[in-house]
Amino acid sequence: MSHKLFRLFSVVMIVALLLAACAPATTPTATEPPAQEQPTQPPAQEPTKPPAAEPTKAPEKKVVITWWHISTAEEHKALWQTFADEYMAAHPNVDIQITVLENEAFKSKMTTVMQSGTPPDIFQSWGGGVMIEYAKAGLLRDITPELDANGGEWRNTFSPGALGVYAFEGRNYGVPWDMGMVGFWYNKALFAQAGIEKPPATWTELLEDVKKLKAAGITPIALGAGDKWPAMFWWAYLAVRLGGKDAFEAAYSRQGSFTDAPFVEAGKKLQELIALEPFQDGYLGATYGDQATLMGNGKAAMELMGQWAPSVQKDNSADKQGIGDNLGWFPFPMVEGGKGDPDDAFGGGNGFAIGKNATPEAIDFVKYLTSVDCQVRLAKINVALPVVKGGEAGVSDPLLLAVQQGAAKAKYFQLYYDQALPPAVGSVVNDSVQGLFAGTLTPEQVAQAIEDSAAMELK
Repeated sequence: MSHKLFRLFSVVMIVALLLAACAPATTPTATEPPAQEQPTQPPAQEPTKPPAAEPTKAPEKKVVITWWHISTAEEHKALWQTFADEYMAAHPNVDIQITVLENEAFKSKMTTVMQSGTPPDIFQSWGGGVMIEYAKAGLLRDITPELDANGGEWRNTFSPGALGVYAFEGRNYGVPWDMGMVGFWYNKALFAQAGIEKPPATWTELLEDVKKLKAAGITPIALGAGDKWPAMFWWAYLAVRLGGKDAFEAAYSRQGSFTDAPFVEAGKKLQELIALEPFQDGYLGATYGDQATLMGNGKAAMELMGQWAPSVQKDNSADKQGIGDNLGWFPFPMVEGGKGDPDDAFGGGNGFAIGKNATPEAIDFVKYLTSVDCQVRLAKINVALPVVKGGEAGVSDPLLLAVQQGAAKAKYFQLYYDQALPPAVGSVVNDSVQGLFAGTLTPEQVAQAIEDSAAMELK
């Protein structure tokens, strides 16, 4: 075979083999087992793309809240810390830094930080004059919008009189968390011994009861006038009953004067009482501790004092028990012809002022601190007399509940004069009223001394 023929034959064989390879397969006969069906391969797909990542949520910005308070008793301090811990647990971005100071240390340190213009976000306040001076200096934050938000939702939880103590010219710079009113603590057994069947409802009835007690050989009233402020309570409460809210606000705003009729008349009414010699011997030099001791040992029929009186009476009594179930309470009587509402209250308590740089979180925390739940828990360990509706559920002592209810229904709450007024004026009030008790000043001179100081201090 020639070389050419061999090459041709080779090419033909290769082509034949290729054609055979491309021919369709022979269909199997019935005697052959069917071929296994191969799983169908899915159509080719593009590689699956990973899901688009959600935008990373930026962590909430850490907010630091500074809070100064003066509750140094261990149980009280622990409860305030618990409230802060609860709030931080619910708001992980908030860090509440608490400073606890004794009363006098607090006042001293506050003077320093206020002079530097760096107040804490939340701090202890008694409202009135000092708070107002801070507000005038631009050191406090106006929280009226937060109180009035949602139709006054937060505002409406408070008793209006107590909330008013933390306002100036219609704007709130703080809120109360505890408020009690001054009233009469009396010995039921001694009243009964003198033939007095029920507490006096009017000033005239009070004077008549004093006479009955004296006739029975009982000291009608315990008073520590040497400390001045217990004596001031008498004159100030008479001014509240005689002039009400209008008289004080007119004198404070300088639209009126502390020599106006209600303030002079308060001195004259007080002179009626002093003339009956209703107090224990040596009362002009006695301290408040002496006053509480007389009451706690059952040696006087009544005292005009704040909500803390029962505990101080016990502590100062010989057996540390006080007079037990013989202790009763009644509000300051109405004064015939007076313009004040008989439900108006005179007293004071504790609150929170809000520093000028306080964040929304700080105000929200104060909302939590003044919630019903917190108020109930404070009341249960006798830290506070609640100012929020529903908080009274934590008050178990019926006498303290009577005080709380009296304060709650007051539309006008007059803060102690030595706190409501600038400190210099408050001192003059205390000194001048003591002069009235001592007989060295007349009602007119008392009013004039207070007015002279107010004219210098109230701008």
